[in-house]
Amino acid sequence: MSDVSETTAQERPAPTLSYPFEKGPEDGQAIDIAAGVKWLRMPLGGPLGFINVWAIAEEGGWAIVDTGMGGAETMHAWRDAFDGPLRKRPATRVFVTHMHPDHVGMAGWLTRKYDVPLWMSRLEYLSCRSLSADTGREAPSDALRFYRGAGWDEDSLETYRTRFGTFGKYMHVLPDSFHRLVDGQEMMIGDHRWRVVVGSGHSPEHACLHCPDLQLMISGDQVLPRISSNVSVFPTEPEADPLSEWLASLARIKSQVGDEVLVLPAHNDPFFGLHARIDHLISGHEQGLLRLQDLLREPKRAVDCFSALFRAKITPGLLGMATGESLAHLNCLIGRGLAARETDANGVAWYRATA
Repeated sequence: MSDVSETTAQERPAPTLSYPFEKGPEDGQAIDIAAGVKWLRMPLGGPLGFINVWAIAEEGGWAIVDTGMGGAETMHAWRDAFDGPLRKRPATRVFVTHMHPDHVGMAGWLTRKYDVPLWMSRLEYLSCRSLSADTGREAPSDALRFYRGAGWDEDSLETYRTRFGTFGKYMHVLPDSFHRLVDGQEMMIGDHRWRVVVGSGHSPEHACLHCPDLQLMISGDQVLPRISSNVSVFPTEPEADPLSEWLASLARIKSQVGDEVLVLPAHNDPFFGLHARIDHLISGHEQGLLRLQDLLREPKRAVDCFSALFRAKITPGLLGMATGESLAHLNCLIGRGLAARETDANGVAWYRATA
């Protein structure tokens, strides 16, 4: 269940980033990133293969940042990690950057196993609880209307009905309480002070962790070196403009976090070159908006817009992600006054450029 995209088209050449580690940690192993900070990987199905997680030494054990997908395979991986590179020292607390299952999936298991608190932003915690509550439900009529309006055919809608309500199956139940992470908040984790830097767009209140002393930033999915975070509109908030939020968040992170940091992302490898990567991500999406605006010289549905935004063929397995991203770009153009939407008698939304 991936929450990042490898399909976003970006014509501008990628920036030259620096990767200080030749390879990532092997199964059951860890790499020392800085004094008291370890890099581990947890298994993850699909093309990404794994998710990076982080352990920060503090009195009595390890603060864990992100947890991997829920399930037996990841549970065994964590047991091997604590028995091996974490030297049988327990978790002291668990930090989660955001609510997607590959990040929060094992948080409930870890916090209960070690009887430690969960640290998470409020919107991420509550959104996760809300989505988990859909587990086992039938697909709501609002959601079916939403995707029908985007141009989905009946076969695609039937697939959605079949797959709806599986979010909670990828995670252990969250604890019933949490410690809130807030933008700008500073706290001691181990021997160093870390600051919370919140982004939005990929998820509601994504919490990065920045340590100026160590010149590190744990970026979660907010800034990734080789792939672009999925930024989507969902049926729960059809008028949302997450792309504008994401672009603004990236610009704000660039203004607040120095370019000297080693970025510790959830996917791919740690890298130097934060500001260049942010500029490239912003530019790529702005170019996509220009291509989309040009495509809308003739009215189009959301599913007709993939060619302007993605270089990869959109298979049925990617349809939901691609539709959400297309709608994010369309809503962004509407918010800028550059496009308009009209709904036909069948409930299908058609978009056209207005400038």
